[in-house]
Amino acid sequence: MSCGGPHETDCSQVLAEVWAFLDNECDKGKRELLRQHLDECSPCLEQYGIEEHLKVLLARKCGGEHATQEFRDRLRACIRQTVLQQTQIRAEGNSVEVTTTRVEITEP
Repeated sequence: MSCGGPHETDCSQVLAEVWAFLDNECDKGKRELLRQHLDECSPCLEQYGIEEHLKVLLARKCGGEHATQEFRDRLRACIRQTVLQQTQIRAEGNSVEVTTTRVEITEP
């Protein structure tokens, strides 16, 4: 995503790091760059607001609960299946070649 405006920090970089920003997991310098960008860029600020509300909702609805072992097993199986679908493995002699397919999700 890019709003087209000139910023010291690119919109896509800001949105990629919005969770670290929300969780206070980035250093002071990075946090200030992200904060400055959000102050200047209304599309990113809007997206940040959505992310912030989602995080609050998740914390309220899921806070303290742990996933059942059955759910974790199903999730692992789903992730494993997705990785296998996106990975091609070719074995030849003593070497193994692994190639992955990059999947990009685009917004409608």
